[in-house]
Amino acid sequence: MDDSSMVGLLGRVTGTVGPGLVGEVIVRIRGGAEHFLAHSASPGVRMELGTVVTVIEYLPPRTVYVAPAYDS
Repeated sequence: MDDSSMVGLLGRVTGTVGPGLVGEVIVRIRGGAEHFLAHSASPGVRMELGTVVTVIEYLPPRTVYVAPAYDS
């Protein structure tokens, strides 16, 4: 998979993402859904379970940096 193909995809937080935490997100990709370890793309931003996020950066093989997709 090409690194840029992950950037911009939407996912949902399945393990809290935030400062000092390595969270988890599920992203629909390759005809299914896959889990990735996740870090916040913005320092100090915490994302709780169920938050819809956008992938900002992908670090192969299973790590992404994410930001909330919608303003609260």
